[in-house]
Amino acid sequence: MKITVIGAGAIGGNLARKLSLAGHDVQVAHARGPEAVTAEVLEAGARAVALDESVQGRDAIILAIPFGVAGQLADLFASVPAETVVIDTSNYYPGVLSGQIEAVDNGQVESVYTSELLGRPVIKAWNAALAETQRTRGVPAGTPGRIAIPVAGDSEDAKKVAMSLVDDTGFDPYDAGPLADSWRQQPMGPAYCTELTLDELPAALAAADPVKDGAVRDSMLERRAALPDNPTLDDIVEMNRAAHR
Repeated sequence: MKITVIGAGAIGGNLARKLSLAGHDVQVAHARGPEAVTAEVLEAGARAVALDESVQGRDAIILAIPFGVAGQLADLFASVPAETVVIDTSNYYPGVLSGQIEAVDNGQVESVYTSELLGRPVIKAWNAALAETQRTRGVPAGTPGRIAIPVAGDSEDAKKVAMSLVDDTGFDPYDAGPLADSWRQQPMGPAYCTELTLDELPAALAAADPVKDGAVRDSMLERRAALPDNPTLDDIVEMNRAAHR
C-alpha cells in the first residue's frame, strides 16, 4: 500500500519503520519540513516528503500528531479522496500534552472530536499501546501471547485496512466497534497500554468507565512518581494494570 505517516515522533517513527519493513511504500511528513525527519525514522526505506505534498495518491494516511491539532490539517485534507483511509493515533492528556479542550472534557469522544476538526472520518488505532511496546514487542501473527490493539471506526472497509496494517506492525488487531465506542480505548482505561492478548482485550474494553478512567488518567504523573528511577516498560505496564485491579 501507499502510506503516509504525518508526524515523526515515537509513534510515527515506529509506524514508518514497521510498515516499511512490511513492504509498504511509506512517506513521512513533518510540520517542520522533510529535514526534521531523522535518519532513524527512514532507515527501513521510508522517505521524507513535504507536508503539502504528502497526502495525494495515498491509500492510507496515519496521523501521529499531538491531540487537538488536526484542525490545522483541514485545508490539506479537503482534496483527499473519500476512499483514502485516515487513521488517528492520538490521545488526550490535558495539562500534560495539550491544553484543556472543553468539548472532550464534557464527554465528546477523542477521535470523534479529531474527525470533526479534520473534516472527514477517521479510524482509531495504535493509540492504546505504548511507543516502546510498539517498537519492541511486535511479533509475527500466530505467536502465542501476541499483544492485541483495538481498532475502532465507522467504515467497515476502512477499518479492515487499518486492522491489516496493525497486523503488519506485529500485533493482533481487534475490531472495537464504531468510532463513538473508541472512548473505551482512550487513556487510561483497562484496555489502554496494558499489553493484553486478543482473548483478554474484549473484557477490558467492556470494563471501561469514563469517570474512573478519567481519574486514573489525571493521576498518571503521581503514579509515575512512585515508580523506580528509570522505570522499565514492564514497570509502566504493571502500573497501568494495577490501576484497574
